[in-house]
Amino acid sequence: MLMDKYETPCKNAITLKKQVIVFVASSVESETLQKHAAAASHRARSSPGIPLDTVHGIRRKGGEVWHRGSNDEDWCYQTQFTCDHKCNAPEKWNHVNGDCGGRSQSPINIVTRKTLKDERLTPFQFKDYQKIFRGVIKNNGHSVKVEVPHLSTVSGGGLPATYKAVQFHLHWGTNGGPGSEHTIDGEQYPMELHIVHMKEHYADLTTALADPEGVAVLGFFYESSSSANKKYDPIINVLRSIKSTNDNTSLLPISLAQLIPSEQNMTSYYRYKGSLTTPSCTESVIWTLFEQPIPLNMDQLRMFSELKFQDGKPMVGTFRPVQPLNGRQVYRSGGAVILASSTLLVAAIATALGLSQPI
Repeated sequence: MLMDKYETPCKNAITLKKQVIVFVASSVESETLQKHAAAASHRARSSPGIPLDTVHGIRRKGGEVWHRGSNDEDWCYQTQFTCDHKCNAPEKWNHVNGDCGGRSQSPINIVTRKTLKDERLTPFQFKDYQKIFRGVIKNNGHSVKVEVPHLSTVSGGGLPATYKAVQFHLHWGTNGGPGSEHTIDGEQYPMELHIVHMKEHYADLTTALADPEGVAVLGFFYESSSSANKKYDPIINVLRSIKSTNDNTSLLPISLAQLIPSEQNMTSYYRYKGSLTTPSCTESVIWTLFEQPIPLNMDQLRMFSELKFQDGKPMVGTFRPVQPLNGRQVYRSGGAVILASSTLLVAAIATALGLSQPI
């Protein structure tokens, strides 16, 4: 099911909030999303009393410009939009950068039964992922980010080249609630880790993004567990030191390997071509989403919600809604699981139990 949700947080103003909630994956979900977006756009254009700025295509109310040009910093998540902070929420990111309105955007909902098995999606080769480094963790106003020394590399797994790690960051919900960017068959996990890599011969990420296959992001989901994940102590224990935007602090020695599943548990994954999930939304990313989630207990997950956006409000809901596939194909490795539809599942159980199947 796809919803357009309207809220009126400000007097005499209507703010459109598009929230994609995928309960049942259907064969027309992308087309439906586009139809809803087009209808919402038509309703906005026909709203009385709010003239259209014919230069920028931006609505004005009482002479005020709602969306201010194309400053890459002038964007926010839906949870940040308020009467006093009319930033560009996700549905308006194309006002910040035109690439955000492209046809190969991320994140997406992965419908497992529509994925194609690709024999080229073999196990990855990780080099120096075990290497210890002393990183700096920073609250950048949108997330927490750790720059990684360009020592760790990944290859294989159907990647067209060797890629070196550049940084990692996370996306989360509210107090351990749904917060991942990608969803699997409509399921949204509490948090998602992105380890960003670029082709090893590039000197910087900006240059790499000019290459259609210049960037590879490894994405990992988190799940709530009953016990704390001690491997995450170097990160969890310093979050209170970086509550405010631009706060940063040094991490205790850490490795990329300790943050992710073991290599033998990373043979099941999904692959597609997409974009950065924040402005500039550049469509130069090879995405890999691993099936095996990373466990954190609820206390650890909730710690991320204690961070603050630049305006001092809780840093929660730091995820972009899923985007239309627009004809793109999602591939799976040999070990990835296809989830059957509920109808097929009921039929299979009935057959196994020798029961008659409902007509």
